[in-house]
Amino acid sequence: MSRVAFLEERVLFSPDVPEEVNKLLQMAVAASHADKPLAEKYFKQAQQLDGSCLQTYFALYKFYFYQGRLLEAEREVMAALEEAARQGGFPADYQRLGRELGQWDMYASDIALFYLYSLKALAFIKLRLQLDAEAQLILSLMRQFDPEDRSGASVIMDLAEAVLEDAA
Repeated sequence: MSRVAFLEERVLFSPDVPEEVNKLLQMAVAASHADKPLAEKYFKQAQQLDGSCLQTYFALYKFYFYQGRLLEAEREVMAALEEAARQGGFPADYQRLGRELGQWDMYASDIALFYLYSLKALAFIKLRLQLDAEAQLILSLMRQFDPEDRSGASVIMDLAEAVLEDAA
C-alpha cells in the first residue's frame, strides 16, 4: 500500500489513544477493505496492547457489525460496556444502572458518554438479531439515561418503532 493511500484512509480516533494503539488501529482500518483477517488481527492487537483504551472496543465492534458478524459485535459491545463502567465507576449492567440511575450522571464524562454510545449500538445489534423485546428494553432505558439524546439513540428508537409497525 502506498503512503498516500494510507493517509487517505486515516481515521481520526480520540486524541487520547496511545500512539502505538492508534498505529495498529490505522493499519486495521487500512486493511479492512482488502484483507479482513489481517484487519481483525490488528484490531485485536490494538485491544490487547491497551485494554483500557475504549476506542479499541469501538473499532472492533464496528468492524464486526459492518461484516454482519453480529454475535461477535455484540460480544465486543458488552466488553466495551464493562470497561467503560469499570473506568467510570458505575454498574456495567444497564438494568441495574437503570434502577440506580439517580446515583449517576451519564453526562459527567466522556467515559459515561462512550457507555451510552455503546449501549445504543447494543440496541441496534439486538434489532438486527430480531431480539425486539431486548432492544426495546435497552431503548426505554436510553430515554432515562440520555434524555438530551447526546448519543443519538433517537435514530435507533425511530428504527425500532418502524420495525414494530411492520411486524403489526
